Amino acid sequence: MLFVLHVLFLTDADKRIKVANPVVEMDGDEMTRIIWEFIKEKLILTNVDVELKYFDLGLPYRDQTDDQVTIDSALATKKYSVAVKCATITPDEARVEEFGLKKMWKSPNGTIRNILGGTVFREPIICKNIPRLVPGWTQPITIGRHAFGDQYRATDFVVDQPGKFKIVFSPADGSTSKEWEVFDFPAGGCGMGMYNTDESITGFAHSCFQYAIGKKWPLYMSTKNTILKAYDGRFKDIFQDIFEKNYKPEFDKLKIWYEHRLIDDMVAQVLKSSGAFVWACKNYDGDVQSDILAQGFGSLGLMTSVLVCPDGKTIEAEAAHGTVTRHYREHQKGRPTSTNPIASIFAWTRGLEHRGKLDGNPDLIKFAQTLEQVCVATVESGTMTKDLAGCIHGLSNYHYYTFFSNLFKKKNTIKISLSRLTKSKIYLFFLRWLLKSIKGILSVF
Repeated sequence: MLFVLHVLFLTDADKRIKVANPVVEMDGDEMTRIIWEFIKEKLILTNVDVELKYFDLGLPYRDQTDDQVTIDSALATKKYSVAVKCATITPDEARVEEFGLKKMWKSPNGTIRNILGGTVFREPIICKNIPRLVPGWTQPITIGRHAFGDQYRATDFVVDQPGKFKIVFSPADGSTSKEWEVFDFPAGGCGMGMYNTDESITGFAHSCFQYAIGKKWPLYMSTKNTILKAYDGRFKDIFQDIFEKNYKPEFDKLKIWYEHRLIDDMVAQVLKSSGAFVWACKNYDGDVQSDILAQGFGSLGLMTSVLVCPDGKTIEAEAAHGTVTRHYREHQKGRPTSTNPIASIFAWTRGLEHRGKLDGNPDLIKFAQTLEQVCVATVESGTMTKDLAGCIHGLSNYHYYTFFSNLFKKKNTIKISLSRLTKSKIYLFFLRWLLKSIKGILSVF
């Protein structure tokens, strides 16, 4: 059925959507790597004629290249402005042993973000039939995570005896060094030194203000400046200065606002809110709170993740979840799995939509937006994977799709108002084809 649909669609549409400039593709690991390839072949390349600059970020090849492939992929993203990334493994001791790695390589996401800078924006994919753990969240909340420094580029250590922990700053101009005594250890313990830069914080601020303007939503920035008066105070001061000098008139025009809040106060406010705002977080705060938001809206499998660079032009889109190792282990044993592909599909659509905007390609933009709408419509019709079905029905095999379902023997139809999406006959056909194709993907995984 899927093959016939492909042939019919390509015959009606005559040709694929032409894309003028390349997109960087970063492949990944485990179950998401399998899903990624399926999405690319069945949904993307059958309909979009795009040159993909391919980089294999699977852990074996990262090890083979001493992680140079990760650096190369980030530099290519700088060159071509758009990247789509599959989920990847960040190795720990067990992974080093499992893969026989040369060393414990750093997080590829961390490496890429440190090269590109900018902000990771995460936003839930809303499906009306997926219940929210926080029912008051009737509209999306976008979280902007600073993608540089702090704990993620820190130097941490363990001490096993008494001694002084000091931090020294030696100016590059050769002037007198400054020294701070952090702690006098009476016995063993641990310590850490971390940093950030004015340049990176400034880029973070610009990305957040521009994103809020694009969404026409208010922006909140959260820190703990009452405790970290200098460190977090620097974030607060830079944000306020940039807002006053560059963005206040536009915010006033749109009748939106910017406000700094303490992180603990902000967390409480988020839970009480109905949504529709952008929340700017420092690196660690954003890491933690984005997962809380994802689960609060229903599932980590329904969360977009886009790194927006300070130039406002360069982005890298990815799924917010990991490589789904547990499902991959089952897949290796030949057992059925029910792995949610939607966040990976949205990684492709967000990247392609941005490519379309940069290139002035309305057909590509429409394709990306249509594919997203059909993903949501598919779930809202009742066709979904186990993680989403569990939110509604509990984990009964009756309510979700696996490889062994007899999906293609059924005459499944999805009743949505196709005419409200577009009046084009080609796109109407395309929508119907996508609905069935996405059902096919759900049935495979």
